Amino acid sequence: MGGSAVVLDTNVFVAAGFNEESSSARLIEEIRRGELTLVWNEDTRRENWSVVERIPPVSWDPLDDLFREEGRYDAGIAPENMDYVPDPADRKFAALARATDAALITNDDDLLANREEAEVCIFSPGEYV
Repeated sequence: MGGSAVVLDTNVFVAAGFNEESSSARLIEEIRRGELTLVWNEDTRRENWSVVERIPPVSWDPLDDLFREEGRYDAGIAPENMDYVPDPADRKFAALARATDAALITNDDDLLANREEAEVCIFSPGEYV
């Protein structure tokens, strides 16, 4: 893998699409340059695509190339064991970060508020940058 491994919550892709000067956009550029490795699996990629495609000002096209084979993770992640994550849809991101020892980057207040209970490092984009 390239640089440090990160899992990006969907809201980071959305925030980057709305503000190219944001910390979220900076993270995307660091992944693009190979300074960070985006860790993903089919479930997280599918959710990212699904949400981004529903938000007209944001486009999936400039994001697709970030999902490189070097960051792909195909083993099981057990999101059902992430009960400290209030939103079941977010559990796959936390479980992937735990399984791969990657940092989870999110703008989600629930995830950020529960990071003391987390089995992974959780940062906002601004904190990570």
